[in-house]
Amino acid sequence: MPKVRRKHNIPAANLNLEEKLVHINRVSKVVKGGRRFSFNAIVVVGNGEGVVGHGLGKANEVADAIQKGFDNAKKNLIKVPITKSGSIHHPVVGKKGAGKVLLRPAAEGTGVIAGGPVKSILEVAGFHNILSKSLGSSNPHNMVKAAYEALRELTDPVEVAQRRGVSVSKVFEG
Repeated sequence: MPKVRRKHNIPAANLNLEEKLVHINRVSKVVKGGRRFSFNAIVVVGNGEGVVGHGLGKANEVADAIQKGFDNAKKNLIKVPITKSGSIHHPVVGKKGAGKVLLRPAAEGTGVIAGGPVKSILEVAGFHNILSKSLGSSNPHNMVKAAYEALRELTDPVEVAQRRGVSVSKVFEG
């Protein structure tokens, strides 16, 4: 069965988004007069209730790069399903470049078990009990994008039941 690719772009207006800076990178370009430095910033935004996005900003100043990153992140918002216990409904793997991130549901009281960049995106999304494992590159760019792709692949059991035309309990049987 082909994967259902859903695009959930949500307008950022009146969402009360929490912004989090994940990583700042200084890059240099060698020119005739010496080195010219610029910065790029990876940021994530979310409302803590299942809306999350990520962005990349590039500029000659750190503050400008961060602001551009937040503006970019607000354009990439998606809605993800969260269980009552603050976890996910099923395990999922997200891939981007050499980055690969595994997300698994966790029992109540577990907390967010994840490395730096992945933890940032899961916390702003509103997850409280989730396990993750980075299986590929540790590059923050690819890890954030892979975690975002994993979150995009999540499905809500109610939505799946409606699509199949069965009850929600049938979805969990098998």
